[in-house]
Amino acid sequence: MSDHGTNPHRIVIVGGGAGGLELATRLGDSLGRRGTAKITLIDCSRTHLWKPLLHEVAAGSMDVDQHTLDYLAQARWHHFRFRLGSMAGLDRERRVVQVAPTHDEEGRLLIGEREIRYDTLVIAVGSGTNDFGTPGAQEHAISLDTPAQAERFHNRLINACIRANAQHEALRPEQLHVAIIGAGATGVELAAELHHTTRELVAFGLERIDAERDIRITLIEAGPRVLPALPERLSKSTLELLEKLRIQVLTNARVTAVEADNVLIADGRRIPAELTVWAAGIKAPDFLKDLAGLETNRLNQLVVTPELQTTRDPNIFALGDCAACAWPGREHSVPPRAQAAHQQASLLASTLSRRLAGKPARPFIYRDFGSLVSLGNYSTVGSLMGALIGGSLFIEGLFARLMYVSLYRMHLYALHGFAKVFFDTLARLITRRTEPRVKLH
Repeated sequence: MSDHGTNPHRIVIVGGGAGGLELATRLGDSLGRRGTAKITLIDCSRTHLWKPLLHEVAAGSMDVDQHTLDYLAQARWHHFRFRLGSMAGLDRERRVVQVAPTHDEEGRLLIGEREIRYDTLVIAVGSGTNDFGTPGAQEHAISLDTPAQAERFHNRLINACIRANAQHEALRPEQLHVAIIGAGATGVELAAELHHTTRELVAFGLERIDAERDIRITLIEAGPRVLPALPERLSKSTLELLEKLRIQVLTNARVTAVEADNVLIADGRRIPAELTVWAAGIKAPDFLKDLAGLETNRLNQLVVTPELQTTRDPNIFALGDCAACAWPGREHSVPPRAQAAHQQASLLASTLSRRLAGKPARPFIYRDFGSLVSLGNYSTVGSLMGALIGGSLFIEGLFARLMYVSLYRMHLYALHGFAKVFFDTLARLITRRTEPRVKLH
């Protein structure tokens, strides 16, 4: 089964994450609307959720159904096509993306294997958790790479609390203990969010559970401090708040194995845990490694030029977490952050329009606007960077929280425009007062 056609120019985008969906929307509104190009977005999911929100879904402070976006609807509204499926291979000579068969929830074949032709291909498949081959990690730890994984963790958390409340015997050593491996932004945000939502959950009739006594959250980091990739002052402020919340923080603690009810540390310690989350390290999907001879690094990321073109094929671009883009003046590549994917999508929207007009591409210049970490209802900390403030500025509290929320609103603005985002925000403020502050199922 194939998609055929020679005119107009065929642009295929694989991956509907923050960068891929923003790019498809921008190109659809410009080239697709005018009929200059045929834009196709491929993703293995039917809906989109901004990935930085997954820790809130896992903790239960956000209902995933209220924040997902249907790809088919977005495609219709913004003049591009959506194709459900996972990329299985690539034929660069024929310029064809090979898409694996798609099955429904009951395992029945929904769509057979097929090929989608392209003139220009953009790969934006993001990244997933890197467990570094740690024994037991895949079997006993949950990653937060997809909404399904986040909901799985939340359901297990709810069930663990209900089970503990119903039993008459004393709690086991690991019972109602959560171990979070990795104290980067995801791990830290999840720990703080869980501290709040578990106490909200217990208040809804689970009277046999004492949240302060029975629920323990342990944050495990192999490096010397929490938030190792961010400024030290931000790390110190975050650690102080975590300690006030009585969240156990273990640094210089390399995990050697994950068991069903324990996490093993290299120094011999055994951390009891009924639920374990792996939030340490990232890597691009394994299928990118040796994909049709394209150059990749040790994290499976596609190596790209300053124009975001893959080094071995100028007709293939890559953006976001799956792309290794050099950061001039720095030892490492552009960091895997939502702001980087947003900036790259903006540049590629311009680049592909210029490409059709026969104009040269412009290089990508990453502008680091700083980092923000939300600690749930307790606080938000971060550092802003830029020419206007002459370096970096440490911020926290309400102002930092407003800046954090605005990042998500910027993503929504890129997808929907100002009017829809304004009225949607207003509606959520009204309905929030009539809903429980934690998802109870």
